[in-house]
Amino acid sequence: MEKIKKDSNYYDIIRINIKKYRQLKNITQQQLADKIGMSMNYIAKIESQKMKKGFTIETIGRITEALNIDIRQLFDEIE
Repeated sequence: MEKIKKDSNYYDIIRINIKKYRQLKNITQQQLADKIGMSMNYIAKIESQKMKKGFTIETIGRITEALNIDIRQLFDEIE
C-alpha cells in the first residue's frame, strides 16, 4: 500500500484508492478503461502521482460503478 503525506489533497487520496480497489478486484488498467469507455493511458494518468488534478466527478462515478464500490470508499484514509 502507498503511504499518503499529511499535506496531500483529495485527488491524491482518490487516485491511490482507485488503484487499490482496482488491484483488489484483479482488474488491469486496460480492463477498467474498457469498462468505462476511456483509454488505458488516461487510467494510468489518473493513478499517477504526477497528475495533480484533471479528472471529473463523472469519471470517478464511472470508475466506482465499474469497480462495484461505493464512491465514498475513494475517500477512505490511506494506511
